[in-house]
Amino acid sequence: MNTRDYIAIEDKYNAHNYKPLDVVLTRGEGIWVWDVEGKRYLDFLSAYSAVNQGHAHPRILKVMVEQAARLPLTSRAFRNDQLPLLAQELCQLTGYEMMLPMNTGAEAIETAIKAARKWGYTVKGVPDGQAEIVACAGNFHGRTVTIVGFSTEEQYRDGFGPFTPGFVTIPYGDTNALEAAITPNTVAFLVEPIQGEAGIVLPPDGYLKQVRQICDRHNVLLIADEIQTGLGRTGQLFACDWEGVRPDVITIGKALSGGFYPVSAVLSDRAVLGLFGPGDHGSTFGGNPLAGAVAREALNVLIEEGLIDNARQQGQYLLGRLERIESDQIAQVRGRGLLVGVELKPSAGGARRFAEALKDEGLLCKETHQHVIRFAPPLVIAREDLDWALERIEKVLMMG
Repeated sequence: MNTRDYIAIEDKYNAHNYKPLDVVLTRGEGIWVWDVEGKRYLDFLSAYSAVNQGHAHPRILKVMVEQAARLPLTSRAFRNDQLPLLAQELCQLTGYEMMLPMNTGAEAIETAIKAARKWGYTVKGVPDGQAEIVACAGNFHGRTVTIVGFSTEEQYRDGFGPFTPGFVTIPYGDTNALEAAITPNTVAFLVEPIQGEAGIVLPPDGYLKQVRQICDRHNVLLIADEIQTGLGRTGQLFACDWEGVRPDVITIGKALSGGFYPVSAVLSDRAVLGLFGPGDHGSTFGGNPLAGAVAREALNVLIEEGLIDNARQQGQYLLGRLERIESDQIAQVRGRGLLVGVELKPSAGGARRFAEALKDEGLLCKETHQHVIRFAPPLVIAREDLDWALERIEKVLMMG
């Protein structure tokens, strides 16, 4: 079958909840992917940062195959020999005392919300049923009914109410708004260090440090959603590290498995995660041995192969080159590490047509929020490959 055949079948039988570029991929290796007709593309999206280690990394693949042949799933009804080691290694790497494993990013966020509320009731003394969590306008934390309930993107909410109460939304990057929103019932502030889906939006310098101080002053948990920005994407292990800020709770996912398998986790200290008892929360697949083995090796690859440093160095080069493109279409270039957004002027006619033009040039990326092109290549990318990509990006951005 060819590309058109696959697209026709998908459009007929699959719910139309995405608008993908019309390329049908069949194989990937490192930074490259191939379509069903044999054309090669440079992946400049990394499955929304899930494949930081590159496609089909041989070390992670080997571990996954070996573990799948030995023992894929036990459920948490029984113990397995991978979860303890993942928990230990993840906590030693990040400096947190405990972790709680889940599968998807949205599940990690839901877990963090439950943990914050339980902490609020049992430790802070908030009256039962009155806990409040502050979130930011422009946020993207997942797609559950609870999460979209505090989204400011109307499409994410349309047709899905009624929504879970207990959330307050404030402008992103505004510490005065955070201070004003906190009440005696506030248990947490949930924030992305860089807003990805909103268009690679960076807060003002020093924002996270001020947020940390405000949360400390009011006895409020700081929850950082590092599902997309964490695990090396911005050139640090966590994006919060750029300001030397330690959140009370961090959610991670995506690259935690190198793109092989859904694995997520919540990181915190015993004062928060230690409040969970048997039966309070769970997941059939969360913490399964296949996930544990894959995540352990994905973390090893990230550290041992120097991918975090590479993201920092190559990201600085990518940003610099993009900023020097003299195109009437560009309004702003922004980002950190290998998470970069190119915002186009409204007169450019939207980012979608540029993503489609780059696809035709052999480079895959995706528009976000109509006017922003998101660039996020695998962290294994080399300078010469960035140069190859930048030639095509400059060509497309210079078009009328």
